[in-house]
Amino acid sequence: MPIATPEIYAEMLDAAKAKSFAYPAINVSSSQTLNAALKGFADAGSDGIIQISTGGAEYLSGPSVKDMVTGSVAFAAYAAEVAKNYPVNIALHTDHCPKDKLDGFVRPLLAISAERVARGEAPLFQSHMWDGSAVPLEENLQIAEELLAACAAAKIVLEIEVGVVGGEEDGVVAEIDEKLYTTPEDALATVRALGVGERGRYLTALTFGNVHGVYKPGNVKLRPEILKQAQEAVVAELGLAAGSSPFDLVFHGGSGSTPEEIAAAVDYGVVKMNVDTDTQYAFTRPAAAHMFANYDGVLKVDGEVGNKKAYDPRAWGKAAEAGMAARIVEACENLRSAGTSLKG
Repeated sequence: MPIATPEIYAEMLDAAKAKSFAYPAINVSSSQTLNAALKGFADAGSDGIIQISTGGAEYLSGPSVKDMVTGSVAFAAYAAEVAKNYPVNIALHTDHCPKDKLDGFVRPLLAISAERVARGEAPLFQSHMWDGSAVPLEENLQIAEELLAACAAAKIVLEIEVGVVGGEEDGVVAEIDEKLYTTPEDALATVRALGVGERGRYLTALTFGNVHGVYKPGNVKLRPEILKQAQEAVVAELGLAAGSSPFDLVFHGGSGSTPEEIAAAVDYGVVKMNVDTDTQYAFTRPAAAHMFANYDGVLKVDGEVGNKKAYDPRAWGKAAEAGMAARIVEACENLRSAGTSLKG
C-alpha cells in the first residue's frame, strides 16, 4: 500500500489506543534497513512507523554530503515507491531533533510538506519529533506550540519529549538521574500549553527511566506507573472520564526492557515505541556471521581471487535484512500490534 495518508495515520493511532497496542517505530539509515523494516511489518501483519534520525538523514544524503533535508526527501521518495508493494500501512517519521537542528531539519521539511498540501498532495512525512528535553520546560513547550501550529496546518502529527531520556543518541548525551522521570506537574504544563488535540494532534514522550542505547539490567529503573499518574493528573484537571488516556504516549529508549515493562507502558497509553539499538544489532549480526563463515571468499587471501558470490553485497545484505525483519516481528508481538493491520 502507499505510505499512510494523514487520515490513515490518525486511524492507526486511534486503533492502537482503543485496542491497547503500540506500533514499533523502526529507525533506518539505508535502503536495506528500510526494506528490512517493511518486510518485518508485513510478516507480522502489522501497520508501522519507519523513522530517521538527524544522523540517519545525513547518512542517507551521502556520507560526504551530510545534508539532512536532502537525505530526508530522498528517503521519503524511495519509501513511498517501495512501500506500495507491501500489504500494510506505513507512516514516515523524523526522530529526535534538538533545538540547534530545527532550522536545518524539521522546519525545512515542514515547509516542503506545507507546499505539497497546498497543491493537494500528502505531506512528505506523517509526523516529526521536536526534542526539547535539553532546554527548560517552558521553552520546550513554547517551541512545541509554534511547531504544533505549523504541523497541524500541514496535516502532520507533532511528537514532543517532556523529561529526559538518558544515554546517547546521535551525539546527544543525557545523564542518568532523576530528570529521567517526568512529573504529573510536567504533564499538566504540557496540556495547558498544547491542549489535548483541539489545536493539532501530538504524541508525547513522557520519560519513566528510559535510556537510549545498550545498558545492563539494573542500571536504570523503569517506572511505567509514571505514565498512569500523568494520564490521571490530566483526567482530574480537565474533568475527563475516569480511566481515559488523554495523552498519545511514546516509549523511547526501550532496549533491554522486559515484556512486562513494555506491556505496562502500553496499558497506560503508549501507542508508539522506538526501536533502534536492537534492530541495528539484528541487522549487523548476520552480516558478521557471513564474513566469518566466508572469510576466504570475501577476502582475497594469500593471493587468491576470493569468491564474488560471497563478497557481493547482496549476499550478506539479504541475511542482514532477514535478521532485522525477524526482530521487527518480535517487536510487533511484544507490543501487541501483530495481526492488527487496518488492511486486514
